[in-house]
Amino acid sequence: MKLGLLTAAFPDLTLEEIAIWAHDNGFEALEIACWPSSGSEHRRYAGVAHVDVHDFNAKEVRKLLGRYDLEISSLAYYPNNLDPDADTRQAANDHLRRVVEAAQLLGVETVGTFVGRDQRRSVAENLEDFKRVWPPLVRHAREHGVRIAIENCPMIFSADEWPGGRNLAYSPALWRQMFEIIPDENFGLNFDPSHLVWQFIDYTRAVREFAPRIFHVHAKDMEIDRDRLYDEGVMSLGLGWQVPRLPGLGEVRWDRFISALYAIGYDWVVSIEHEDRNFEGELELVQRGFLLARNTLRPLVV
Repeated sequence: MKLGLLTAAFPDLTLEEIAIWAHDNGFEALEIACWPSSGSEHRRYAGVAHVDVHDFNAKEVRKLLGRYDLEISSLAYYPNNLDPDADTRQAANDHLRRVVEAAQLLGVETVGTFVGRDQRRSVAENLEDFKRVWPPLVRHAREHGVRIAIENCPMIFSADEWPGGRNLAYSPALWRQMFEIIPDENFGLNFDPSHLVWQFIDYTRAVREFAPRIFHVHAKDMEIDRDRLYDEGVMSLGLGWQVPRLPGLGEVRWDRFISALYAIGYDWVVSIEHEDRNFEGELELVQRGFLLARNTLRPLVV
């Protein structure tokens, strides 16, 4: 396995500046943020474009990464692909297609994204939407020799994402239904254990069950604020008591998780996703956060 990082936490650095720092600090891969270069999405850790998929030179990007002995683990674009607003949804779907095309040009196997969700409609209604929207997107990826890896974050961190969250692919039951609807072998998971912790889902069991579908792995930790959970209860769907942390600062047992990955034969990148508010606001703090995560995972990822 290799240790990498998602570049979205460095919105003010160029791709080369990130590559230099990553190489100098022992990372082996980058998951490159590829939101629209217009910066139209303003959610935390979104709207970052380290490769502008509408205007880039694939040869130069490959040469840049090669110069610093780095691989591209995935191209990253995480919008709401089932947004209830038709224009917003279409723009997300169209940009996802361009990210897939960019991945092919770069020789990158995987694009990470969200399924999306209309947060005010039921799971069943959203699955009907999924049946219409997603098969053509997966077909487009297959035609370009690219795999789609959907992340399992429910996207419900704040009141404006209530009640259903903005990403449908959050549980094993839903993954099974999605893979039944789209059995295509190039449609799988970008597996993040942190989002299973606060749902009380056994992430090592999920690794075993969905082994063939795990294309990419995010390393993010999760703290459960027990006082807030006591106050709010599980019916609050994590609001205020699920706290994203860097690996080593939360409740994921990284030795058990990485062991489960080895057991299924996963041999690609563990990509650190930095969303820890205690290590943001200044470049040095963000870098310290990545180094803390590196030091937690490096003894396990070889």
